[in-house]
Amino acid sequence: MIVIKQLEVNGKKILGLEVKNLGKAPLIIAKTDKGYIMCGYLNIEVAEKLGDAAAIVSGVSSVEELLEKPVKAVTTKARSLGVKPGMTGREALEKMT
Repeated sequence: MIVIKQLEVNGKKILGLEVKNLGKAPLIIAKTDKGYIMCGYLNIEVAEKLGDAAAIVSGVSSVEELLEKPVKAVTTKARSLGVKPGMTGREALEKMT
């Protein structure tokens, strides 16, 4: 099952995506105009090679959890926007809006 959610961060609309029953864990992503945060299912090295502003938050099963848990890794482009490991997913998205 795929669930699409519309969230608000910093007064801006954010797209959230949950892909349930993909395998042993769900695939979770939240996207802004400038970048995205993703669960550990996806690869930060590939996002880096593509030049994306991206951050990893692991151990989540919903977009809401993605917003509250700490960022584990960031790409160079995300770091240039002020995103740092240790901040919450919500704080990372605020930097990406």
